Amino acid sequence: MGTALVYHEDMTAPRLLWDDPECQIECPERLTAALDLLRQCGLEQRCTRLSTREASEAELGLVHSLEYVALVRGTQALGEAELQALSGQYDAVYFHPSTYHCARLAAGAALQLVDAVLAGTVRNGLALVRPPGHHSQRAAASGFCVFNNVAIAAQHAKQKHGLHRILIVDWDIHHGQGIQYIFEDDPSVLYFSWHRYEHGRFWPFLRESDADVVGRGQGRGFTVNLPWNQVGMGNAEYLAAFLHVLLPLAFEFGPELVLVAAGFDSAIGDPEGQMQATPECFAHLTHLLQVLAGGRVCAVLEGGYHLESLAQSVCMTVQALLGDPAPPLLRPMVPCQSALVSIQRVRAAQAPHWTSLQENDSAPLLGPRTRSPDERPPPQLPGGPVCEAAVAVPSCPLGQLCLCPIPPVRTAAALTTPVASLILPPGVLLQEGSASMEKTEAWARLHRSLAQDEALMALGKLLNLLDGILDGQVGSGVVAIPAPAATATLDVVIQQSLSLRTERVLCVVLGQLDRPLDLADDGRTLWLHIRGQEASALSMFQVSMPLPGTTGGFLSCILGLVLPLAYGFQPDMALMVLGPAHGLEVPQAALLATLLRGPAGGRVLALVEEGSAVQLAGVLASVLQGQAPPSLGPFVSASAEDSQALKYLRRQLGARWGMLQVEAEADWGCLPP
Repeated sequence: MGTALVYHEDMTAPRLLWDDPECQIECPERLTAALDLLRQCGLEQRCTRLSTREASEAELGLVHSLEYVALVRGTQALGEAELQALSGQYDAVYFHPSTYHCARLAAGAALQLVDAVLAGTVRNGLALVRPPGHHSQRAAASGFCVFNNVAIAAQHAKQKHGLHRILIVDWDIHHGQGIQYIFEDDPSVLYFSWHRYEHGRFWPFLRESDADVVGRGQGRGFTVNLPWNQVGMGNAEYLAAFLHVLLPLAFEFGPELVLVAAGFDSAIGDPEGQMQATPECFAHLTHLLQVLAGGRVCAVLEGGYHLESLAQSVCMTVQALLGDPAPPLLRPMVPCQSALVSIQRVRAAQAPHWTSLQENDSAPLLGPRTRSPDERPPPQLPGGPVCEAAVAVPSCPLGQLCLCPIPPVRTAAALTTPVASLILPPGVLLQEGSASMEKTEAWARLHRSLAQDEALMALGKLLNLLDGILDGQVGSGVVAIPAPAATATLDVVIQQSLSLRTERVLCVVLGQLDRPLDLADDGRTLWLHIRGQEASALSMFQVSMPLPGTTGGFLSCILGLVLPLAYGFQPDMALMVLGPAHGLEVPQAALLATLLRGPAGGRVLALVEEGSAVQLAGVLASVLQGQAPPSLGPFVSASAEDSQALKYLRRQLGARWGMLQVEAEADWGCLPP
């Protein structure tokens, strides 16, 4: 299965016919700029192009009133003066004689994409559409939006395909109040939106955009608002929001489909958002969403008004949907205090509704209201508060788009004993070659346990595969290692990696495996052992935590400890080591390998103890190739012991690793470097 791209040239037709500085930024060039760059980068050619159709009026009626649909239909016959007068009745909207046709095409494109993904024709995809949709309501246009494309697609997925749990992720910089209003009492749709808010002083100036608005009736807890109260939020803040708010809730919810209201006015350079997230960040966000719903992710374009930033961000999103590794995030990964306050507030507001957040690290912090619910605050004046992280890192102009290179071999597997029953995914190379005997024996002389024939053969295969990864010829790999030689083999891999153009190596180790005695604590290696008897941090670069016994505990460990440390460390390569008695089930191992691809730029080497190598090799190779991991199964909340262990390590390590923090101005511990 591939990645779909849905687009129709007619959607470039609507344009502003009169002078209106507020509306002029929503222009046809938004689509053409994105499509042109997709073609220049060879990404459009790799996608499956789906035909686009107009949504029927019955399909529009899934969300909108018949009277409103008829009103928009009538705009086809209006003159310019009449169109301007009608547009003035709505907030930040303009109509054009082609608006009705194009708005139906936009909604129809979202429906075509959802149908193709749920039918299994494609794995995921992007609908490049305009006009956008997430502000439009049952009987009103708003904020350039006419028909609510994502909401219509969600209702369609429920009614036609029988889905019961749909996640909508709205990363546009404006609050998608239209989606929120439509689903605020519906527990079958979990709606997450981050948005520029500034305590209600940013459009659409709504009290219901704040963190303590969580839905109503049966839908309480299924509306998740994360308001940004300062501009300048960037990669660290966006990833922290995913790791500490969205993903814990999403895994507990267990969506069958993920819809993304993909607005790129939240990217650097956009005049509306004034944020600092680089285009590469959207590759990471997309990658994180693909671990949900079996990888069934449908992104639908919303905002984005800086043409270069929009086009680059669209390309990064498509590359991630294609399964390519995400480029590295080079900025310091430390969320600012304003972002932590927002994260803390939304976690506190949602904790009563979600067990994954009930082990909150702090007392509820909702804060006093700065105004009454009915009072509209004055607009934020230019020069308002800016996230301190953005002040510390001056904004830089967008450079040339740099897609992550795709190696000739995406994934390779090296097994000491080939098994006839082992089925590897298409494109995965079953490696037969070995490093030279001279090189292999030179390393073996340093470790007695590697001198045995079986260990020596495994080491030769491993070194050959490692050289391919370090040379850029292989993206990632799975290797079987003999249990008696596991520690020595790992030591060789670390030393060889650091000696050959690798600055930082992340080691995530599970099972009964000792840390190499000569492992330097110099910041070039981050050692995470998830099998220790107790939570401990020997230093900022050597951390141990017990393996949690529930799905909720495992997810808290991965999302709340492993990934924040990995993104803060920014490794050149990740080693995932499953030693003797590692305790992981196949879906857990697959999820961990998938998630490590993000911070490691796709360079993940999985070392698997021979006893479980045959069981794991196929599924690990599949997810390292870019496929979605299997479901973890029913969600079971973390035990009190596992929650306490995670809290302890956050306190110990939070001062050095800012991505671990989930609250503002905490008394973080400080271990020696």
